[in-house]
Amino acid sequence: MSFSQKYFQENEFAIKDKKLKYYLSPTLLENKFKHGFFTKTSSEINLSLLSNRLKLNNKNCVLSQIHSNQIVFGSQTQDREIIEADGLVCDKQNQNLWIYTADCMPILFADKKKRMVAAIHCGRKGLENKIIKKLIKIFYDKGCSKEDILVAIGPSISKKYYQIDNKTFQDFHKKAASKESTTFSDSMKISLNSKESVKLQKNYSIPLNLKKYAHIQLLKENISNTNIDISNLCTYELNHNFYSWRRSKTYLRQWNFISS
Repeated sequence: MSFSQKYFQENEFAIKDKKLKYYLSPTLLENKFKHGFFTKTSSEINLSLLSNRLKLNNKNCVLSQIHSNQIVFGSQTQDREIIEADGLVCDKQNQNLWIYTADCMPILFADKKKRMVAAIHCGRKGLENKIIKKLIKIFYDKGCSKEDILVAIGPSISKKYYQIDNKTFQDFHKKAASKESTTFSDSMKISLNSKESVKLQKNYSIPLNLKKYAHIQLLKENISNTNIDISNLCTYELNHNFYSWRRSKTYLRQWNFISS
């Protein structure tokens, strides 16, 4: 199945004379799911204030993200201590599931019939640890049908700017790839002349398309290509809009959410 990215609708509103820009997935918007992929301006706004401005009269569910495949239900986040995990699934109505990112993929899930929603923070480690597979299994265990599951992969770093060394790439490929995956040479897109060995230098940078691998893993879990939206926005490239760890080693993040 072909991999393609698309335009996400741009919106904005103001809080205390400060404009906040965010993006919407066409498929989630069409199916009337409240959600948003915010830009860097959201990090400066209190989450309660942000929720109130969006008229989300729900409980905010937030994690301490650790690049794992751990997934919890929204109600588990209402204790005093923040849970370490990278995925949130609604288990009650009126929950706002929040994920923060700065190059990794914010991926939102929704069942258009059961109105079940989820959100994960997924980068290279998340793909290696199969957090997507684990999340989809939860949906299937709850009685969701593959035809009804919608997925939106939000703004994140693009292949051009996410480069890793040969060993890291080979380790990733062993853990995250599948038979349906792109081949090693196709993923690298490296032109080697006839005199060069197929062995790469240890310091050779290899571009890795995180969004494409996420797409492959979704297809492997029988999610229809027509139910998957992939944003064409790159957090590294769009300095004015997004924080990027790879670009500036910042600890600042932008918010992403979906509501039950």
